[in-house]
Amino acid sequence: MSDQPTVRRFGSVIRLLPEKREQYLALHAEPWEGVLERLRASHVGNYSIFLHGDLLFSYFEYSGTDYEADMAAIAADPVTQEWWKLTDPCQERLPDTPDGEQWLALPSVFFME
Repeated sequence: MSDQPTVRRFGSVIRLLPEKREQYLALHAEPWEGVLERLRASHVGNYSIFLHGDLLFSYFEYSGTDYEADMAAIAADPVTQEWWKLTDPCQERLPDTPDGEQWLALPSVFFME
């Protein structure tokens, strides 16, 4: 663990269930401020979710110094847990997604700053 934050970039993918599409899009049209505050407090920024067909692609940047602790704080947050109770049923994990993960993490193959 370093004391100096460096930006780490994360991309991930998951399937959006067609029958839950409108519900998922409506939730993300007006995200809960408590969820956004927790993300910011955990050093998550430039967070975007893109939609292609029935695939959701997520991208965010992490600028903290203790990724595991910050992700644990997000997972432990009661507001975020309530949000996930609404969003997770809209999604279907992809076959290669590791146990305990919702989204499949993608390897970075190119970056230009």
